[in-house]
Amino acid sequence: QVQLVESVGGLVQPGESLRLSCAVSGRTGDYWAIGWFRQAPGKEREWISCFSFVDESTRYRDVLKGRFITTKEKTKNIVYLQMNNLKIEVDAVYYCASSDAIQACDMDGTIQDYNYWGQGTKVTVSS
Repeated sequence: QVQLVESVGGLVQPGESLRLSCAVSGRTGDYWAIGWFRQAPGKEREWISCFSFVDESTRYRDVLKGRFITTKEKTKNIVYLQMNNLKIEVDAVYYCASSDAIQACDMDGTIQDYNYWGQGTKVTVSS
């Protein structure tokens, strides 16, 4: 079983940046990629990005490219989501999730591609 623990989100102002972390634990081979998702009230959970443990490649939702960056801590299984120039948006809960598919980051993700989920962390962008 894979366990994922996200850092605490928070309240930020438009234009500011925020970095979320996802600490991953589990057996080698139980996960090959970490994805980030977000879900606003009344909306479907949408995929943001993917980080591959196979080759450390990344993939992003088109509209977020350049503003959101996913990286991994070099010596620990912690995956980050750096969010820059945040825009005024409705409240959203951000989730990290693990996938046991080696090619998970070869295409834009869906909820069905991921097996285990973190508890979610709320981020609010408001002036």
